[in-house]
Amino acid sequence: MADPRPLDGRRVAEVLATSTGGVGTHLRSVLPALADAGAEVTVCGPAATDALFGFSTVAAFSPVEISAGLDPVADTRAVLALRRAAAGADLVHAHGLRAGLVAAAAVRGGVRRPLVVTLHNALPERGGPLGRVLAAAERATVRAADVVLAASGDLAANARRLGARDVRVAPVSAPALPPARRSREEVRAGLGLADGRPLVLAVGRLHPQKGYDVLLDAAAAWAADPAPPLVAVAGDGPLEAELAARIAVQRLPVRLLGRRDDVADLLAAADLVVLPSRWEARSLTAQEALRAGTPLVATRTGGLPELLGDGALLVPPGDADALAGAVRDLLADPARAAALGKAGREQAAGWPDEAATARTLAAVYRELLGPPR
Repeated sequence: MADPRPLDGRRVAEVLATSTGGVGTHLRSVLPALADAGAEVTVCGPAATDALFGFSTVAAFSPVEISAGLDPVADTRAVLALRRAAAGADLVHAHGLRAGLVAAAAVRGGVRRPLVVTLHNALPERGGPLGRVLAAAERATVRAADVVLAASGDLAANARRLGARDVRVAPVSAPALPPARRSREEVRAGLGLADGRPLVLAVGRLHPQKGYDVLLDAAAAWAADPAPPLVAVAGDGPLEAELAARIAVQRLPVRLLGRRDDVADLLAAADLVVLPSRWEARSLTAQEALRAGTPLVATRTGGLPELLGDGALLVPPGDADALAGAVRDLLADPARAAALGKAGREQAAGWPDEAATARTLAAVYRELLGPPR
């Protein structure tokens, strides 16, 4: 019989950099199950990230300011802070390349203990000196890890190419959304939608990776339609001012809603969801849309094809015409949209849930640490 507390008495340091989205959401979702497995968990990361996700409500928290970008001075301070915070840990698990780079340096300079690195995102394509520095940092990080967990197959293949010793695909599950609090009609009325006007929803950080410039190009293509859909974008981020300015100048049928805690309500009210990302591993938004049965149009990139299967309509990344055409076609064919929503639910039924994700982590930790003392 499996040990119900395979990590009894084991001290684990979970490390992350600045996060406002999927990485923080994933880590917060697995903490209770790791505690149930017996682990004594300390989360190490920026104080602002704890304020957003509430790690300290379910685990010990130690502030370690790991920024999103490379900064030699700040990174040196972060390495020293993490070395102190994780001094008593039996195992260190870094989430993301930035956290992995700092954790690898901290582990190397102190008492040797197993290092696990989860890859959630690919490096953006960059040339020049910065690109070479980032590539070297990525290579050093994956080679320093005892185990690399990759959120998608393409990330795993890249880690193996860079010389990682032990690479495994470990899917990241989106936490279940709370039930919708408002009816479809109430949500649509709140957005000022007239009867029958379609609602297209996008959810995610306003960041270049997410392809919102392509979404605005597509919205411009259907803006002249007799009843153009309203595109509602839930999320905040560094591109907010730029996107808002373009929407105003071009008078696009797009509303920026900011960061929202009612995504379940929005999904229930939407006619379809769009995910125009340039790259994704295992998008939490895509998972939420398919679980809700809301038809999804997404890009054929990264880990999305293996995640979504036939449960979504896929278009090439960066192709505004293909995105606009796919949205138009689905909105014009309610039967096809309904069938796609049903296929999405069936696809989602085969995914691991949060508990299964946490069990995978616990098994990796147990493998590296051995049985409880």
